[in-house]
Amino acid sequence: MTTKTVLTSVAAATAFALTATSASAQSIENFYNGKNVNMYIGFSAGGSYDFYGRLVARHIGKHIPGKPSLVAQSMPGAGSFKAANFLYAVAPKDGSALGIVSQNLALEEALGNKAVRYKSNDFNWIGRTTSIVEVHLTWNTSKAKTIQDVFSNETPVASTGPGSPSEGYPRLLNGMLGTKFKIIGGYTGSTAGMLAMERGEVDGALTSWNTLKVSKQDWLKNNKINLLVQYTLERSPELPNVPAVVELGKTQADKDLLAFYSGGGAVGRSFLTTPGVPADRVAALRAAFDAMSKDPAFLGEIEKTKSEFNPMSGEQLQKLVANMSKVSPDVVKRMQGYLGSSKKAKKKSS
Repeated sequence: MTTKTVLTSVAAATAFALTATSASAQSIENFYNGKNVNMYIGFSAGGSYDFYGRLVARHIGKHIPGKPSLVAQSMPGAGSFKAANFLYAVAPKDGSALGIVSQNLALEEALGNKAVRYKSNDFNWIGRTTSIVEVHLTWNTSKAKTIQDVFSNETPVASTGPGSPSEGYPRLLNGMLGTKFKIIGGYTGSTAGMLAMERGEVDGALTSWNTLKVSKQDWLKNNKINLLVQYTLERSPELPNVPAVVELGKTQADKDLLAFYSGGGAVGRSFLTTPGVPADRVAALRAAFDAMSKDPAFLGEIEKTKSEFNPMSGEQLQKLVANMSKVSPDVVKRMQGYLGSSKKAKKKSS
């Protein structure tokens, strides 16, 4: 083959690749142009899932080819598994449905939660706005002022459903360590749980530290609440006097198990789309998420609300979720024993 022939072949291949890339980009733009993309939020209004879900819905559209309109829709229920199952099995598999659901999606799948009707790694993960620090808190009138008080005082706490951190964490601590959390189910999100606490229906609730900083500054300023424990591997610099859950383990095996269960905090407030979306649209959505994360208008809202922001790309997030799904059967069996050893959550009275 002559040099001229080789150069001609290379030029032809390059032209073909550029044409294919251009056609792909045009196809994506044509698909999204004039389209409504639904953003399904697995928890009710007021909490951090809702905050980040609506924040991303306001900003990501202009970075997607074709600039579609984003429509935020609340779909609370079963600790967000209602939304997760819908996105997995019912929602269109074309890139027109996005969602934000429980950070424990992969964990609950590994544990065999009966509410799970999905495979977490089959979702196409788009990006993370932030990792999260979740805390259990009680109202100032509660006998439980510290986590140690929960070992000697029955402490009713609000739950958003089996598989959610608000139920999983107290179940695990009851089963493993002997705390006396009394789990009261039937709440649609952290805001509803905190309102129930304020009204005296329950003593405590679970929410993110970010939610408290953004929407409950008066509670913090006026000492209306007690912070019992933060569900992290180590204490946040912002909460130096609140024990990290891993510290409560009595043995190294306990600490390792608590660390594994707390791993959902690394997934935090992440976004996904359905299985089966064409690869080029997934790539476009991930690129749009990354571009949004650098957008001055988006960052301005983060700064204005003093919200946590610790982004992760979709590719990295996909690997993180896959790794969370890889857990030994022995760990699963032990954790299932603890999670099933406490009484089932009572339903709140209507």
